[in-house]
Amino acid sequence: MTENTQNTPGAGSDQPGAAARPGADRDNRLAGKVAIVTGGGQGVGRGISLGLAESGAAVLLVGRRMHKLERVAEEIRSAGGTAECLAADIVTDGAPEQIITTAVERLGGVDILVNNANMAMPLPLSDYPDDDFRKAFEGGPRVSLTLMKLARPEMAKRGGGTIINLVTSAAVRWDAANYGIYSAVKEAVRALTRAAAYEWAAEGIRALNVAPHAHSPGLDWWMENNPEEAAEFVAGIPAGRVGDPLADIGRPVAWLCSGEASYLSGATIPLDGGQSRWG
Repeated sequence: MTENTQNTPGAGSDQPGAAARPGADRDNRLAGKVAIVTGGGQGVGRGISLGLAESGAAVLLVGRRMHKLERVAEEIRSAGGTAECLAADIVTDGAPEQIITTAVERLGGVDILVNNANMAMPLPLSDYPDDDFRKAFEGGPRVSLTLMKLARPEMAKRGGGTIINLVTSAAVRWDAANYGIYSAVKEAVRALTRAAAYEWAAEGIRALNVAPHAHSPGLDWWMENNPEEAAEFVAGIPAGRVGDPLADIGRPVAWLCSGEASYLSGATIPLDGGQSRWG
């Protein structure tokens, strides 16, 4: 999913060249829109950034490692799209404000906010360090809400916008072992999304949760090193495969941010090949 979910099965992807043709099917449904994607340098964040750019949005890629951001930005630019990069640790004081200001100053505003960055880890409850627990909630619901609140007036100025918060199907796993805190962080974000969808609808702002399942550096490493477990894992996905970050996550997210989805808000959209069971 993001910088710090590399070891989480179903988190995101950074496969070199995987569906990496931003602009190949460009439809311009998001032409003139400005998007912010946190954790945009790899995994699902990369896939979403490419998908938004394919549909015509200018994208501000945010993450801690500039070389990863620039690599994705170059993919976008080489296909004729617009991308800017901002290296930032989102939990530091002033970082959310810097992110919004950068989008406004470099790209002209904010229409789409994708809260993808994450700092929670899959660990047993008893093994989770207190400091990491606090950091997980700082980087999850606290920063997500701060960015949402800061983006709100900028979106309102432009007639509305779309907030996409990345959550997880781990919250509804049949086996919750090791996913308690990771799921708690994401469920807190999911609740904020639902409230924003109600409270900000009058300003033309929609808010949606997306629960993705796609290739990631961590997932790919785990599958390669645990082939028997990986085969069982994939067998549990009705679609019979692990998703592609651009084709299966990024492009659907671009559609969710378009006017074609203008009546959809407050929902959780599982993009996981039918694996999860949301109640």
